[in-house]
Amino acid sequence: MSGLLALLDDVAGIAKVAAASVDDVAAQAAKAGAKAAGAVIDDAAVTPKYVHGFAASRELPIIWRITKGSLRNKLVFLLPVALLLSAFAPWLISPLLMLGGAYLCFEGAEKVWHALVPSDTHEVFPEDRPGDPAHLEEEKAKGAIKTDFILSAEIMTIALSALPESNFWMEAAALAVVGIGITVVVYGSVALIVKADDLGLLMVEKGRLGLTRALGRGIVRWMPTFMHLLTIVGTAAMLWVGGSIVIHGLEELGLGWLGHHIHDWAAAAAHAVPEQYEAAMEWFAKAAMDGVFGLALGLVLIPIATKLILPVWQAVTGAKPAAH
Repeated sequence: MSGLLALLDDVAGIAKVAAASVDDVAAQAAKAGAKAAGAVIDDAAVTPKYVHGFAASRELPIIWRITKGSLRNKLVFLLPVALLLSAFAPWLISPLLMLGGAYLCFEGAEKVWHALVPSDTHEVFPEDRPGDPAHLEEEKAKGAIKTDFILSAEIMTIALSALPESNFWMEAAALAVVGIGITVVVYGSVALIVKADDLGLLMVEKGRLGLTRALGRGIVRWMPTFMHLLTIVGTAAMLWVGGSIVIHGLEELGLGWLGHHIHDWAAAAAHAVPEQYEAAMEWFAKAAMDGVFGLALGLVLIPIATKLILPVWQAVTGAKPAAH
């Protein structure tokens, strides 16, 4: 009997350790996932365009296909690479993070530039193109998964940099939780956004109560505004996160002049408001200055990327320019 009690005590001890490990993984994953907010919001803002123009019955299957591709990107390809970097080349994480931050700045600045200087070109949607719809769906899904790979690489690198030092399995579990959790949140949100119009129309047509029909009309009417707001928030988040990543990376390289000045200016802004608002003002001021730096860096990178890097990449890979 005493042996059984000792065994049960050992099992209980193991269970406590396991529960603590699960809590640690969840806490680390939540912290790391929060750091990747800019890329996450951008992912949710970008993806709905890949189902634009397809039949309503094909929207969710396309999103599910992209979701599976995103999970494969994160768990099969990027997770092992991230763990190898952490184990054998941790010095590479900061430069790669800065590269991802610069890409976020470029993407955000490009969106701002296109909003301020509209182009005469327009994107070609499936209904405008001849050919087999299944083939067009295949093209769109592959394009979305390729775009997701870049955003997923940013997310996993940012998450890896945010994890505290721990053992291999803890890092692997935390990164896996981040990858799965973010994928579910992003593409679950995308599915809701894409089908919101259909839900609104169904409520208008089938609703028995006037309130239900009015709510349905409101959903249909306000979805374009919501999508526009999501794009603005996503762009701002990209510039903020990208700018802060590059500034922090410069500090790690011994070039902390800009980061120190931003910190001092944010502290000065905080002291200019009542005490109860100081913390919020300091955060807002720092985020705004990080975002302004991200926009400036992105605007500098636009001609470099479009006139130099992209043509070289297309020449090396044989890739064709994106259709517009």
